[in-house]
Amino acid sequence: MSAASVIEKARVKSSSLAGAVSPTIPVLVCAFGIFLLSGMDAAMKVLVIAVGVYNTVLWRSMLATLVAGTGWLAGPRSLPAASVLRLHALRAVVVGIVLLSFFWGLARLPLAEAVGLSFVAPLFALLLAALLLGERIQRKAIWASLAGIAGVAIIVAGQFGQKTYAGDALLGTAAVLVSTVFYAYNLILARRQAMLAKPIEIILFQNLCVAVMLGLAAPWLAIALPGNLWLPLAGVTALSLAGQFLMSWAYARAEAQYLIPTEYSAFIWAIALGWFFFDEAVTWTTLAGAGLIVASCLIAARSNPRLAEPIEVAV
Repeated sequence: MSAASVIEKARVKSSSLAGAVSPTIPVLVCAFGIFLLSGMDAAMKVLVIAVGVYNTVLWRSMLATLVAGTGWLAGPRSLPAASVLRLHALRAVVVGIVLLSFFWGLARLPLAEAVGLSFVAPLFALLLAALLLGERIQRKAIWASLAGIAGVAIIVAGQFGQKTYAGDALLGTAAVLVSTVFYAYNLILARRQAMLAKPIEIILFQNLCVAVMLGLAAPWLAIALPGNLWLPLAGVTALSLAGQFLMSWAYARAEAQYLIPTEYSAFIWAIALGWFFFDEAVTWTTLAGAGLIVASCLIAARSNPRLAEPIEVAV
């Protein structure tokens, strides 16, 4: 969940290491981390279809809290100050919205289509950085944003020809786009959070706050997780934490310019996993739209690489 903050912190270190370390190994490690996170997306889709997005996110947050809490207790630690706790809580609310909306949409879209749409998040991040942080948007970033919007339009236009799931697809698209807007704000919060807390603390309190927030509705919405779904849930948690660790390791040892293109391999994995596990075909509109979004994000990343992270890093 909080890999974006880990990566942001790691980039500061990477500027002094990148010149002495070949980027080949970090690029391969980052690519493997993306593969693990793509597998997590596929497993999350199975769980959401089985028990719904609320129960999936609730149980995953609780399990991740236990794992992160063990790591936090095992090392040097101190309770965060009240101001830091407020920041943890604020980001947890934002991340909670990202998780619920993204995975709700994922259950109603082909895996490749949902992942392709999620790549538009860095473009929203650039716009929010201008509005909230006063950062200047370069002209090429504006044109890139327009190209990204065109990519989204191409994907949506292709859905009207799919009679079997057109209604759900449009709702799922809206949910994924909502998640990207909140994820963009999440990236901005992560930049503040990374300067105030260690990665393990961020992971712990973020998952804890999400679990508490969702737990308020547990008397009405929560159900006991069926026994056959505990293994997939454990797998989702393991894939998420392992993917986050590998990506943060890579970003600590190579510059973002080498690693950002690698992250878009998630679209290739989404095509393969969607076909293998869900028998999902990929339309030419999804390929064209996602390609345009990826190209626009790579262009925009040159103007502000700190915000050029796909959504999978944070979920």
